[in-house]
Amino acid sequence: MSTRQILVTSALPYANGDIHLGHLVEYLQTDIWVRFQKLRGHDCLYLCASDAHGTPIMLRAEQAGLTPEALIEQVGARHRQDFAEFLVEFDNFHSTHSPENREIVERIYAALDAGGHIARRRIRQAYDETRGMFLPDRFVRGTCPKCGAADQYGDSCEVCGATYAPTDLIDPRSVLSGTTPSVRESEHLFFKLADFGDMLRGWIDQGHLHPAVTAKLGEWFDAGLQDWDISRDAPYFGFSIPGEPDKFFYVWLDAPVGYIASFLDLARRRGDLDFDTYWAPDSPVELYHFIGKDIVYFHALFWPAVLAGSGFRTPDGIFAHGFLTVNGQKMSKSRGTFITARSYLDHLDPEYLRYYYAAKLGPGVDDIDLNLDDFVARVNADLVGKVVNIASRCAGFIHRLAEGRLAAALHAPELQEDFQAAAESIASAYERREFSRAMREIMQLADRANQYIDQHKPWVLAREGQTTEAVAVSTQGLNLFRLLMIFLKPVLPGVAQASETLLQVPPLGWTDLSTPLLDREIQPFSPLLSRIEPARVEALVEAAKTAAAAAANPDATSG
Repeated sequence: MSTRQILVTSALPYANGDIHLGHLVEYLQTDIWVRFQKLRGHDCLYLCASDAHGTPIMLRAEQAGLTPEALIEQVGARHRQDFAEFLVEFDNFHSTHSPENREIVERIYAALDAGGHIARRRIRQAYDETRGMFLPDRFVRGTCPKCGAADQYGDSCEVCGATYAPTDLIDPRSVLSGTTPSVRESEHLFFKLADFGDMLRGWIDQGHLHPAVTAKLGEWFDAGLQDWDISRDAPYFGFSIPGEPDKFFYVWLDAPVGYIASFLDLARRRGDLDFDTYWAPDSPVELYHFIGKDIVYFHALFWPAVLAGSGFRTPDGIFAHGFLTVNGQKMSKSRGTFITARSYLDHLDPEYLRYYYAAKLGPGVDDIDLNLDDFVARVNADLVGKVVNIASRCAGFIHRLAEGRLAAALHAPELQEDFQAAAESIASAYERREFSRAMREIMQLADRANQYIDQHKPWVLAREGQTTEAVAVSTQGLNLFRLLMIFLKPVLPGVAQASETLLQVPPLGWTDLSTPLLDREIQPFSPLLSRIEPARVEALVEAAKTAAAAAANPDATSG
């Protein structure tokens, strides 16, 4: 198997709030896929960054009495800690508010402008006279001009689904001051997306997207590719546009550029990564972006066009996932199902969630549901009852009967071969992001391993004095467990590491599937993963409710 060079990104988390369980769908999906590639021996880099610009961050910082720079550093530090504790292993986690990002976005803009792909025109915008600033769409609310629903955002109606401009709202008001905004004109800069219509159609036809995403893009093509406003007026937290007084790059232009900037930062620190090898138009490296389905428009139309128009390579794949529901409904603060990563980590092991998401995830854009009762039942049955149970049963006999030394031969080599033969199908499932299929096939193997142990009953053999046979069966059981842990290592890296310690072996890789573990000592068994007690999940939900209530009424607990 030849070594592949792969560059992988997740969408950049916005640096004005905490990571929650919905966000984690993407980062865990990506991390599992990257870990699988590395387990197979491929050269795979996983990059991300804080998305650190925009009006919401500027206003949030003002509210908190901080500079925007201080806010994004605080939030970014929390993000990095949450990701680390969920065992999401980035090769680099950078920030869009960085010299590297400014350098690349200015280079991209200059190339697009020189190529004739930037247009200028005057637009009418809502303006808050009290605050002295133009208002982003979501900072204007009012009555929907289509259905009459009250208190709707300035870009779309949550009742009828209509889209419109903030200036179309009936009785609009500024979210910031509560006053009625005026309408002012301003000259803005636009990226001429239609210039790249043929290029985009050709790129899409190469199969870089899931069929459901391709179909959605077809609707946008049919409606006509529109120019994209890439500038914002002062005051704004972001990078100023060279030669354009009081104009800033719109956050959605420099946010995906953060992928390139994160690589540039890593390359400059490491010294062994060539920028053009990864980002030139003829790059041999595979490039994949994992994103949520809500930002397909930016990543599958604007981003490839911007890259092509500025002399960079385009992605080989954009992998979009669906949203998370909890107990069949949108996450809810009042029901205690809007759960932050930190709150989860305060109550439960992160690998429970890594496994549960893997057991639900496929390659498409379907939403996945975190059913809390099923979560408890499945983790306890699969991970504790099936997988860890094998090690706990067998390791004890090895230490009681053979002073911790495995037998010198396999007891059931044909069963070992069956497990090894399953590797091709499991690898295919991982590669195609069919994680739920991979988990089903792995658990079927775990069932076979437990059936083998139940059939040969090493506890009975030990009681009857058949020590050699009992050790042989237990050795075979541990070898099956070892194969299962190789298969599960992308999902359960912490359990895999503890299992490597138990078996006293170096970090396991895919090539270790072909070699059994025989005639060597292992350590005494220590618990690898404990059962989820339902009370711990109930405590998590109650903590989420309490946090939501405190946030809604911050003065309720003051002195």
